[in-house]
Amino acid sequence: MKVDLFDFELPDDRIALHPVSPRDSAKMLVVASDGTLTDRVVTDLAGILRAGDVLVVNDTRVIPADLKGVRHRGEYAANVSFNLHKRENGNTWRAFARPAKRLKEGDRVVFGATSEVCLLDELSATVKVVSDGEVTLAFDFSDAVLDEAIKARGAMPLPPYIGAKRGIEARDAEDYQTVYAEHDGAVAAPTAGLHFTEELLARLEELGVTIEHVTLHVGAGTFLPMKADDTEDHKMHAEWGVVSPETVARIEKAKADGGRVVAVGTTSLRLLESAARETGALQAFAGDTDIFITPGFDFRVVDVLMTNFHLPRSTLFMLVSAFSGLETMHKAYKHAIENAYRFYSYGDSSLLFRATND
Repeated sequence: MKVDLFDFELPDDRIALHPVSPRDSAKMLVVASDGTLTDRVVTDLAGILRAGDVLVVNDTRVIPADLKGVRHRGEYAANVSFNLHKRENGNTWRAFARPAKRLKEGDRVVFGATSEVCLLDELSATVKVVSDGEVTLAFDFSDAVLDEAIKARGAMPLPPYIGAKRGIEARDAEDYQTVYAEHDGAVAAPTAGLHFTEELLARLEELGVTIEHVTLHVGAGTFLPMKADDTEDHKMHAEWGVVSPETVARIEKAKADGGRVVAVGTTSLRLLESAARETGALQAFAGDTDIFITPGFDFRVVDVLMTNFHLPRSTLFMLVSAFSGLETMHKAYKHAIENAYRFYSYGDSSLLFRATND
C-alpha cells in the first residue's frame, strides 16, 4: 500500500509535552466496531470493560538509554550522543548515534565519571559497527554491572518530537514509566499504559477484569520515519518479547468463556499476534518479533486495543488502520484534532474495537 494513504495534517500544538494529572483523567476516544465515535475519559474503562475481559499490559521498564559520550581517536576527541535501542548480548548494544559521522569502527567512547558509584567511575565502549546512523557498541562492563552503569549516567529517552521542543526534566523519570513496569529493557515507553493508575487497575480487578502481563522491550525504531513510499518496502526493527505459558492458558480460557482480549498498547497487540502467527492460536513466545501490521492483516487474538494517537505516515497509524479500518481511523483522527485531543506519548488515549466490516 502507498504510504501516502496514511498521511494527515496535524497542527503542531496538538503534540503533548507533558501528561495530564492524574494519569487516568486523560480523554479517551472510543471507536466502536461500526466506526461510531464517542468522547470519554480513561476512568470510563470501568464502565466499558466487563467481568471476564482480559486486560493485557506490557510490563517492560524503560531504561535511561539516552547517553552522552566523548569519542577518543588518538589525540582527537568529539562529543557524541547515543540512544540505545536493542541489546545484542551481555555487553553489546545497538544504538542510534548523533552525529554518527564522527564515529568509525575501533573508536573508543567514554561516558563520563560518576563519583557516587566508585566501581563504575568510567563507562567505556568500543565502536564495532557504523552503518547509516546506527552503531554497535561493545561496553567494557556487562550484564548487571553494565545495567547499573547505564542507569547512573543515562537520561530518559524522550521521543524526538518531545525532545525537540524541551529538555529532559526530573519528572520524566516517573512520567515516562508505567505504574506496573517491572522488567528493564525498553528504550521507549509502552505509552498507552501511561494512563493507568494503581486505583484504576484495582477498580477493574474488583469488577472482574483479569489483568495479564506480557513483556516487549520497546525499541527506538518505533520513532523512525517511514522512508519507503510503499509499505511493501519497509523493514521493521526487531524487538524482544515474551508471553508465558501461564498467561496463554488464562487468556485462552477467558476467550473460551466469552471474554474479550483488550491489549493495552500496540506493543501488547503486536506481541500477542506474533505469538499466534505460527499456528493461528495463541502460544507461549520468547524471542524477537518484527511483525509489521497493515490493512488486510488477520487478527487472531486481540478484540479491543487501547492506544494513544500516533504520527502521520507511521507504522503505528498503519496498525490502528488495520485494526479499525483506514477510513474509520482518518475520521477518528480528524475528530480528535478538531476536539483538542492531545497526541503522542504524553497525549490522550483511544479505545478501538476491531472493525467488523472494514
